[in-house]
Amino acid sequence: MSILGNKTKAFDSLAALAAAAPAAQRELGYADTLREILQQPTTWQATAALLREPSVQAQLQAALTPRPAQIVLTGSGSSIYASECIAPDLQQALGVPVQAIAAGTLLTHWRRALPPGGGLLISIARSGDSPESAGVVDQLLAHAPDWRHLAITCNANGKLATQYRNEPRYFSLVLDERTNDRSLVMTSSFTNLVLAGSGLGGRADTAGVQRLAGCVQHVFEQQSDALAAIAYRNFDQAVYLGSGGALGAAREAALKMLEMSAGRVRTMAETFLGLRHGPMSSLDERTLVVAFLSPDPAVRAYEYDLLRELGRKRLGLARVLVGEGIADDVIGAQDVAVDLAGLAASDDALPLLADVAVGQVLAFFRCLALGGKPDAPAQGVLTRVVESFALHAAGTTQREERKA
Repeated sequence: MSILGNKTKAFDSLAALAAAAPAAQRELGYADTLREILQQPTTWQATAALLREPSVQAQLQAALTPRPAQIVLTGSGSSIYASECIAPDLQQALGVPVQAIAAGTLLTHWRRALPPGGGLLISIARSGDSPESAGVVDQLLAHAPDWRHLAITCNANGKLATQYRNEPRYFSLVLDERTNDRSLVMTSSFTNLVLAGSGLGGRADTAGVQRLAGCVQHVFEQQSDALAAIAYRNFDQAVYLGSGGALGAAREAALKMLEMSAGRVRTMAETFLGLRHGPMSSLDERTLVVAFLSPDPAVRAYEYDLLRELGRKRLGLARVLVGEGIADDVIGAQDVAVDLAGLAASDDALPLLADVAVGQVLAFFRCLALGGKPDAPAQGVLTRVVESFALHAAGTTQREERKA
């Protein structure tokens, strides 16, 4: 029965949940998460407009001048998955090497992990207050003078936005306050951070973002019931597939399902081609497969081959397929096809935001199906911002000791 008491349906629609009284939404524990999921089409357009502001363009141009020899994107949790979404597209757009390295890795192993030669470090962060965020910047400002810094954050009051204002090698971009999600799980913050990072390479053009916003709004209004229905089915594992930058989207969607189900749904993210190398063995009759399809026809041909193989082998309970113009022969009777009609994407950047939004809706409904509260599904375990922990001074390497 629906959580709002509709005895004729197993679940309530997004529209019905959003229309419920604020007090009821807070009692049922979904008010912040649902608002933040549904506001994404509007906030994407705000982020695109922000990137067009002359003062912002001047700031970003200063961070990219002189053109860095290489760029490293960093973050923790969802923010490193956002970095993985951004990196391939930014590398293609700017023509310099770009890679994503987790902030925790840089905190403990920056001398080995950070590529030599200097460049631009871009910190991606919702709050900008996690222990790793400022810790990495502090270390590199002190010990790696050939690296400049750019922070993209949703929190104007966080450390990444306020602590380094007088540092000439440091620049920051603060997104619309609405993107600073209040829910424990990152939703609109994630997609807007990806959009802003991709915008450094010019991908956040007005027309493309408007098409994206309209496309995802249509998903919310017309296709979310199908996603809810499949979220209420009997599965305890979800496998997410993506190619290229979409692997970052798959990892984020897998994390959303893991967080919002409080671990009751096991998750895995893999590439389409990588699934054959062992992970396919885990697909059983209680596994949901979520496939984020590439807009590149050559890449999608590989993805279709894998989906047809899963169909022949009858692996998985059902599949959610996300993409524009999905071939009929890969859609099974138990599957849900989310057609991103009208997106007209020529690259991977904008479809990733739609992919993640679909993953958010699936996880949101799965949480409700399991009797959970999306705003805080793991009470007492996780916190909105990672709790402070001790930062230990980096020791010298044996090579540095010999030089001394």
